[in-house]
Amino acid sequence: MRVSGFLLWSPTLLILLALFLRCEADVNTEIQPGPLYRVLGSRLSISCSTSGFPNEDSDKDFQFYMASPARPTHFLNIISTADPDFGYARFLQRIAADDISLTRVDPNSVIFEIKNLRKEDEGEYECSAVKPRSILNGVFSVKAVVKVIDNSLSVTSGESATSLSYNEGEALTLTCQASTNTIQHVHLSFIWYLRKDGTKEAKPIISLDKDFTLTPGQGFEQRYREEAIRLDKLGEAEYRLQMTKLELSDQGQIYCQAQEWIQDPDRSWYMIAEKDAEEITLTVKPKETSALAVSLSAQNALQEGQELLLSCSISAQNLASRFFSVAWLWEGNELVRMGPTGILTVTAAYGDQERDGELRATRTENSKYQLRLKPVRTTHGGSYMCRAWPEERDEEGNFKQGGAQDSQPQVVHVSTAESGLSVKMENMLQTITQGEKLRLICTVDGVKGPLSVAWQHKSMRSPLFSTIIGLSEDGVTEKAEAFAGREVRVTRSKMETFVFELDHVAPTDSGTYECVVSEKQANGNTHSKFQSANVTVKAIDSLVRVILKSRDHGVTVGENAHLMCKVTSPRVPMTLTWSMQKEDSNINTIVVLYSNGSISWSGDQHRYQVEVNSQENTLDVMHSLKILSASHREAGTYQCRVSVFLDKVHKKIPPSNQLKVMVNNPVSKLALFSKPTITQSINADIQIDCKVTSATPKPSLYEVIWELEQEAGKKTVLSSDRNALVTFGTQIEESDRRRITMRRTAEPAFELTIRQASLSDKGLYTCKVVEYLQDPQGEWYFLSNKTSTTNLDVTEPDTNLSIEKKELEVNVSIAEDFSIPCVITEQSSNESQFQVTWFWQKGAEAKPIYTAYRNSTLQPSTENVAVRYDHPLPGQFDLKVKTDAENSGVYFCEVEEWLYSVPYGWRKLAVEKSGNLTVNVDAEGRVDTLSGPECMAPTWIAIFAMTILILLSVIMILVWKMCKKKTSGGNNSTLWAEQLPLNGKS
Repeated sequence: MRVSGFLLWSPTLLILLALFLRCEADVNTEIQPGPLYRVLGSRLSISCSTSGFPNEDSDKDFQFYMASPARPTHFLNIISTADPDFGYARFLQRIAADDISLTRVDPNSVIFEIKNLRKEDEGEYECSAVKPRSILNGVFSVKAVVKVIDNSLSVTSGESATSLSYNEGEALTLTCQASTNTIQHVHLSFIWYLRKDGTKEAKPIISLDKDFTLTPGQGFEQRYREEAIRLDKLGEAEYRLQMTKLELSDQGQIYCQAQEWIQDPDRSWYMIAEKDAEEITLTVKPKETSALAVSLSAQNALQEGQELLLSCSISAQNLASRFFSVAWLWEGNELVRMGPTGILTVTAAYGDQERDGELRATRTENSKYQLRLKPVRTTHGGSYMCRAWPEERDEEGNFKQGGAQDSQPQVVHVSTAESGLSVKMENMLQTITQGEKLRLICTVDGVKGPLSVAWQHKSMRSPLFSTIIGLSEDGVTEKAEAFAGREVRVTRSKMETFVFELDHVAPTDSGTYECVVSEKQANGNTHSKFQSANVTVKAIDSLVRVILKSRDHGVTVGENAHLMCKVTSPRVPMTLTWSMQKEDSNINTIVVLYSNGSISWSGDQHRYQVEVNSQENTLDVMHSLKILSASHREAGTYQCRVSVFLDKVHKKIPPSNQLKVMVNNPVSKLALFSKPTITQSINADIQIDCKVTSATPKPSLYEVIWELEQEAGKKTVLSSDRNALVTFGTQIEESDRRRITMRRTAEPAFELTIRQASLSDKGLYTCKVVEYLQDPQGEWYFLSNKTSTTNLDVTEPDTNLSIEKKELEVNVSIAEDFSIPCVITEQSSNESQFQVTWFWQKGAEAKPIYTAYRNSTLQPSTENVAVRYDHPLPGQFDLKVKTDAENSGVYFCEVEEWLYSVPYGWRKLAVEKSGNLTVNVDAEGRVDTLSGPECMAPTWIAIFAMTILILLSVIMILVWKMCKKKTSGGNNSTLWAEQLPLNGKS
């Protein structure tokens, strides 16, 4: 019953054991895939998780390592969840300062963080899940590459003022510029923020995300739907905010923010940089609730040189006790404003005329305001309007502005008075380059009185001309405030010629330039004439050309490669970036050369050199990149990129052409030699040599693969990697692995030895040698492979078994014995073994009487024959038969030749039969010669032997008598079978 119970439970136990083994799944560890591009000084986060452990709820230990680009195979310990002292000293200090941390998210995942990235943090990071002893299979370590790039994000406000004041209901327009010099593919998002008075947290007004989707901030949704709030992108880097109707709740600090995003290999977007522009304080004044009426009166037609009078009248309750601000507008643009205390504010375009007394604004009565302009010019014609604001004065004397009220527009026409003065502008259409000097020449004719000149400019975005510089009739030069910091001048080289020069022009200087010449007539009136020229200033980025070339873009491992980047541009500060891209990979920055002379390396600095040479008398600058002792890691597509930082914006120039640098292997000198054919007999030890007759001069390592091709197919016998680790092929049996070995010699040569060769070993042997060289970085790389073949033929020995086949006949008496000889005269192999069987043929049937097996086992037959077996020599077997009256007949022996081979074991090669021995037994003891002289030989031998024995006996008796000593004699043992059965064959 006990046995039956065990048998019953055995299948159940086996099933449970199988389930247990099945539950042990392979461990899999995953890391956030790289390369991860992060900005210098920003935060780096890398997630790492593992699965497949038997107990998912227990905390797993993780370790992080890092290898720098200069030593990509040398990993340094950073941090571990198990050991606080795991990291190297350079990391332990940062861990103690909480700059580096490893946080457990759950039992199977962690997050590795660096709060403030440094340049030396660039490299390959490895996350390793600590491997328990009980688990053997799985992926425990994974790696990700981190690239640290410079922060080139730039954000600036387009407003020069840091505070603005508007009335409730007025429109607000603000601009910001945002750009980046990052060469990787990035997106920018842009947000306008408002921090209301009394609050610390800023709230978004409107944003444009990285996918170019506009989203209004909370509380601004309705105004966005009513198009009262807009965000527009103007050009490459300018963003404009428009709020058509300001509300009192809009008062506070307004600023713009730009964010730089990059897409990681897992397709997720990551913000790598964020910057804010300067804050602008916005004041919104409430509307004036009381009724206010404004009217304007002016002359409809004037001649050039006369006085223009614009009278503005205000109508409101309690007019005498109230304060107002009044402004005059031309074509919707404000010219002059008079504040509540009578202080004038004149736009820059009319500042010079106001200082010269040509423009005056006065308050004649409580409700009347006048603007006088003399002399009037034809350019002053157009639509005029008057605007008034009520002003409330508080106890401290500060004014609070109310809502504006406009008059109806009035159109003024200005005609030209009769005069002989004429003005001509040379080069009325000019195109110059950013940074160059603008030079305009104005020539006059028909001059009768003193002359003065004013140079004015109107940009493409402005309808008004603004004065740049003027030259009075007394030769006094007066520069406008807007150009106070710029190099601008006007000269009168001849009486009729005025020359205008403006240095270091920018694209914003494009537009229409007007030369206004005024002549003072004898009657005191002033007569003016003007002429204009259109000027286009080309941006610098449209004039820069970048060309990359090389004389040796195909080099051999260990040689230097020279790349030359020719930059043709005006002399302006610029930043140049060298980059490299491998196939199916991202663009990687090598080095950045900034305009201030600083250099920022991102790649391995020891592999490269940079050089900058300026070409005299040209606009060309040659930048050189030298690749030192190139390896395959430096092979790839190279580019140089140029950017110019102008007007607070990074202007990216189209990159150079791509140049592919190929790093070629040196020419291999590897050559092999093997004997083409080897023939050996079975069971022999065979050695196949594969000799390296020619090798590459540099130190090499070799990987060797021995293959055997037979009719059934090709298989790998064994292989030895470049570290001499030998591995057998999967198809090689365990028994064969004990017979086959390989060794290397110093020549070098590779010897394949097969012991006790068998027929299954024959075939075509291929020796494949793979050559590896070491590059300048210490890494081994594949150079070439060569093969040599040897045809191995394993043969069986020829069947050369031969036995004496003499036909004999003897007559013996009953008292005599006879011998049946069996002599092997030739055999197939020295390793052969024999089985000998003697037969007795009496009548038609031959029966075995004795067998000597190859393993020395002796077996008599069941016949009633007494025999004695003898094996005196290797090829000689003898069987003596004790004569009996019935032993007459024919005797012979049969020899079987056996040979051992792998894997077949012992095999019978041949069978040979000796000649017949015919024996006649005389029952009365008479022996007659039945045949010729050959049959008499045994008789004479017997007589001779008996004589010798008698003589020896006499000599022995004499010696005994003389010495009286006991003589020693030998006892001869016999092998008579005595009809007793011998041991059977084992």
